[in-house]
Amino acid sequence: MIATSLDVSCARALTPGCERVIHFNNAGCGLMPQPVLDTVLEHTRLEAMMGSYEAAAKKVEAVNAVYTSFGKLLNCRADEIALTDGATQSWHRAFHAVPLKQGDRVLTANNEYNSNWLSLRRRCDQVGATLEVVPGDANGLIDIGALRAMLDVRVKLVAITQITNSNGKVNPVEEVGAALKGSNAIYLLDACQAVGQMPVDVQRIGCDLLSGAGRKFLRGPRGTGFMHVRRETLEKLDPMFIDIHSAKWTGLNTFEWKTDAKRFEVMEHNIADRLGMGAAVDHALSWGLDAIQERILGLSTLLRQRLNDVPGVQVRDQGSRPSGINTFTMEGRDLNAVMLKLRADGINTSVTNFDWAWLDLKERGIDSIMRASLSYYNTEEEVERFVEAIARV
Repeated sequence: MIATSLDVSCARALTPGCERVIHFNNAGCGLMPQPVLDTVLEHTRLEAMMGSYEAAAKKVEAVNAVYTSFGKLLNCRADEIALTDGATQSWHRAFHAVPLKQGDRVLTANNEYNSNWLSLRRRCDQVGATLEVVPGDANGLIDIGALRAMLDVRVKLVAITQITNSNGKVNPVEEVGAALKGSNAIYLLDACQAVGQMPVDVQRIGCDLLSGAGRKFLRGPRGTGFMHVRRETLEKLDPMFIDIHSAKWTGLNTFEWKTDAKRFEVMEHNIADRLGMGAAVDHALSWGLDAIQERILGLSTLLRQRLNDVPGVQVRDQGSRPSGINTFTMEGRDLNAVMLKLRADGINTSVTNFDWAWLDLKERGIDSIMRASLSYYNTEEEVERFVEAIARV
């Protein structure tokens, strides 16, 4: 048994889905714990009984508490948090607020998420900025020395992902922050695969902007996301969207932005899901992120060891610092077909195909990769059953 300070039996008892499936797709969507489910359903029923606006008016304090909870989770002020309807929306609202013009330079890593890359590429083309990839080091992580060498006054944005969706490697995000200190660059970090499975401290990282998802390792509802916007960076940004929630109409031709990160929000949103995301944050904090990370890494180490013993299976994880995302290929097998067979047997996993991780997979000559992403409620027995199922295939 893997040593842990967590009460795994309690964690599973609070996760109804554990009775039905072996869920190794937490990098896609984690199984919601009962407190999250109860919170979402309770507010949805309240809306049905009294009206959505009226229900929202009764939950103002509860919604405000979500910002406070995120402040504790990320080690920042509550007014540096904005809530959104998903990780992609969070990242885009942050990215498109960064002023860019012809001649500016944008740097990204060699494992950037496909949707982020497409937006970076398109906007740089539109404004005449250049998009450059910082080389990877021997472990496939962003090379800090190369990053420092590429910095100059024209670098206005450095946008990287903490943990790529196609690999378990964790980029040295604190070292990136140290390298950028004193530069002209705004530091945008996509942490959607990190928040919820490990401690994420924006003060230690030094990022200006951070985006994340509620649905993944944090185990909140789908369609929820969040942003951190460092107060010192706020006035350097120009939000893409504006409405009567994000700004105040002060005259016929004038307006004033909200003075905090809420200027990146819009009026219409799902209160039940945001309360559910807040419940997910509180649930994670109640276990402790250090304990969660310890449990996940222990299970992941066991999984990789067992997979290495299966003929025809090659573990593909890189880097000196692992995470809960474990990737592998299977010789002569269609991984998408394998995924569907596993799902039919009550085992959830996922496949990242070439067009979802072009930079990372092209460099390694991989067409598709199987991803088994673990959470702290998973067990050693589930790991063994998963590996047995892979061996049978």
